Amino acid sequence: MYPISNRWISLALQRVGSDSQDRPHDSLGKTTGSFFAPLLTSLSLCGVKIQSCILLSGQTAAGVQHLCCDGDEWMRERVRAAPTRKPLDPNYQNMSLSRDAVAVIENPVVVRQSFHPENLQVDRIETGQNNPTWIRELQFLHPVSGKVSTHKLVRVFATLFVLCLLGGVVIGVWFIVKILLRPNSAQSPVSLGDTKDTSFCNVTEDTSVTDPRKVFYRISAENSLLEIQLEKLQTWLPVCYERWNSSLGTLVCRQLGYLRLSKHKGVNLTDIGPNYTDGFVQITSDHQSNLESLWRFRGSCSTGKVIALKCFECGTRAKLPRIVGGVEATLGRWPWQVSLYYSNRHICGGSIITNQWIVTAAHCVHNYRLPQVSSWVVYAGIVTSNSAKLAQYQSLAVEKIIYNKNYNHRTHDNDIALVKLRTPLNFSDTIRPVCLPQYDHDLPGGTQCWISGWGYTQPDDVHIPEVLKEAPVPLISTKKCNSSCMYNGEITPRMLCAGYTEGKVDACQGDSGGPLVCQDENVWRLVGVVSWGTGCAEPNHPGVYTKVAEFLEWIYEILESY
Repeated sequence: MYPISNRWISLALQRVGSDSQDRPHDSLGKTTGSFFAPLLTSLSLCGVKIQSCILLSGQTAAGVQHLCCDGDEWMRERVRAAPTRKPLDPNYQNMSLSRDAVAVIENPVVVRQSFHPENLQVDRIETGQNNPTWIRELQFLHPVSGKVSTHKLVRVFATLFVLCLLGGVVIGVWFIVKILLRPNSAQSPVSLGDTKDTSFCNVTEDTSVTDPRKVFYRISAENSLLEIQLEKLQTWLPVCYERWNSSLGTLVCRQLGYLRLSKHKGVNLTDIGPNYTDGFVQITSDHQSNLESLWRFRGSCSTGKVIALKCFECGTRAKLPRIVGGVEATLGRWPWQVSLYYSNRHICGGSIITNQWIVTAAHCVHNYRLPQVSSWVVYAGIVTSNSAKLAQYQSLAVEKIIYNKNYNHRTHDNDIALVKLRTPLNFSDTIRPVCLPQYDHDLPGGTQCWISGWGYTQPDDVHIPEVLKEAPVPLISTKKCNSSCMYNGEITPRMLCAGYTEGKVDACQGDSGGPLVCQDENVWRLVGVVSWGTGCAEPNHPGVYTKVAEFLEWIYEILESY
């Protein structure tokens, strides 16, 4: 056994230090310093990589050479070249640095940190029972701070990570901005896209509609008399004044698509002339809502008077220049059209039905709860969406939002809502209500109707147009719209379709909740509410609208309750 002090090791290392300056670079690109002293066992020369440096002692130079791999001439010469040096410590007179004592084997590994002999520890490793060898393994108490290549890799990966992160942020911001600039709606009117080449749905349009009514009511445009036509008669009969009241008047007005009765009176038969000679009809005041069962035929009126009434005026507009074909609408052309704004941004369209109530789509408002009602405002009597021009108009605060409780956001069924204004509207040539549909009166397929709104004019638009658009669209029968080449059964009884088989004109994002109006008996009626559809102006995929006629009772109930 030959204990060796740290001091002796230091002297041995100094001897070989000068010879290590011109050693080649290792695979990691590090160079050998003048302080180099780590040693390897002979096994490392045979292919085993040992990362620590080992000082071999207790072997002669020949013994060390024997440990080297055959053919390692360079290593043998290094061993032979090891100089002889006596230790400075007198306690180790038996030790010598001759070639019989120590051979320094240099591993060409770069160490950039200074070598400190005092930091060495000596461990004993038994190589065999009969042949113990003391191996002094140099263990740095302060290891090298890090390999340069590792630092480079860390910097590369960190740079790539930062670049990817920045790219993700940029893409995320772009996506958010694009989404925020889009109105939160599923569709909107007037998209005049190019017709795509495709096979058009050739299902025959059903233009015949079976009217389920057996009794028809109307208000004469000539003298405002209430008239009834029975199913089997061709003539219109006046209604006797007997047992008449305002509740019956409201019931009749709503049957005709008007919200309420404005006034009524009895008119003497002598004042209406000899036009009514086929008899009269009397309406009883039984507590029933079905007008078909409330009438009785009479040969004469006992009071000698008949009913004249006037319902809530709606569905009319001032005489204005007409512009058609999916172009800009003039102010007052669609006086019931409104714009619903949320947080200073156009969200959906809507239709005025009274001076305080707006009809729109449920999907426009169902995500907004009562605490956010204050963020909604309505603009009426406008055709512009330009912020600067819009500042000239008064925004109307919203008091209440009610959407149909049966609304299904997946199927878009029952997609209708009512918005109550805090302050009533003042009607004018540019602000007027639209009429509702008549009870049990469906318009046939092919009927020409109109859509209007601030929707995108192309499906990939980001900004809504500054001026209200309008376009004509024909109604499409539910039978055709539900065919396999169109919506394949997705259209429920509470929906209707309008548009063209080849595309061309349709609703698009931004106009949801807006009106689909048809002229019927000289007044404009809100037949549909823009709801949903596949794409915009796509062939075989016309716009789908909420069928307002199916919600008349619900509308009247809400208006009476609030």
